[in-house]
This record gives sequence, C-alpha cells and structure tokens, in this order.
Amino acid sequence: MSRVFGELRQLGYVVRDVEAAMRYWIEVNGVGPFFYIERVPLAEFSYMGKSSTEMPEMSIALAFSGDAQVELIQQRNDAPSMYLDYLDSGQEGLQHIGYWPDNYQGAKRAAETQGLIVGQEGNIAGRGGFVYYQTAAHQGTCIEFAEYNTYRRYQFTEMARICRNWDGNDPIRTTLPAPPV
Repeated sequence: MSRVFGELRQLGYVVRDVEAAMRYWIEVNGVGPFFYIERVPLAEFSYMGKSSTEMPEMSIALAFSGDAQVELIQQRNDAPSMYLDYLDSGQEGLQHIGYWPDNYQGAKRAAETQGLIVGQEGNIAGRGGFVYYQTAAHQGTCIEFAEYNTYRRYQFTEMARICRNWDGNDPIRTTLPAPPV
C-alpha cells in the first residue's frame, strides 16, 4: 500500500491486439471474465498539457484477479497519447499502475507536490476522470489515478465479484455492470 496514494488497484497493459491479449489472460492465466468496451467514450482528453481535438480511439478490456484489476488497452488511431508513445518506443505490456483514490483532487495535488508531471488526462463520458503521470524521472511504468466515484465504485465492485465467482464460461462480455437506477 502506498502511504501517499493508497492501495495499488490496477495493472494497465498497452497492447497491439486486445483480442489476443484477452485470449492469453483467459487461456494461460485463467483470469476472467473480461468486460470489453470496443470504443471507450472519451468526453475530454489532453496530452502533454494541450487539449486534443483528435482523441485516442481505444478499446479496453477489464478483469480482476483477486483485488487487482487487469486492464488491457489497444489504441486504434494515431492521436497523440502516452499509449501510442509506449508502443512507438518498441514496448508492449505493463505501461501503468493505477490507484483509485477516494480523494481524486487531493491525490492529484499530492502527486504534483512530489514533482510528478501530467502526461495525459481525460474524462470518460458518464464514468469520470483519469490522469497519467510522465515517467521521465523513472524509466518504467507510469502512474494513473482514476476518479473513484459512485459509478466506478459500483461497477468495479461488481466486476470483481463476478470475476471471483467465474466458472470459465462466457469469458468475454460486452455488457458492463451498471448501477441500479
């Protein structure tokens, strides 16, 4: 547990082929089911401090192994992003570790106090904000914070419950758990 940012919650992998990555995690690691979003509905996005008119088109897949969420991300266009930077550097795999701070704005202030610099930031329509910090001072995975609001709290809790009880059937799901209305 980070004494600054809280519990490490997510391992984020940037991949060239999200379908192949899901099959690997399901067949080799036995992790699933994956909740697949073919097109993430970004409402806002900025890269290196500048608002982007062209936003990354991404597919993501989410599953849990215990309390850790596994996120697989495939960017499907050439819009500037830290995902594309990672792939263009010849890498594929674990790109970020994620925290879901209860106090999202407070965690961002703490990160800035420590000298971390925002690399990209955005908002997923109806789901909340996220921010990634650059890794210039540390060669390796970057840090992401996701706003842990009521929607995500419900959705991630339900996903984790479903993954804990998964019997191997229906390994890829395109419908996400939605909070009751």
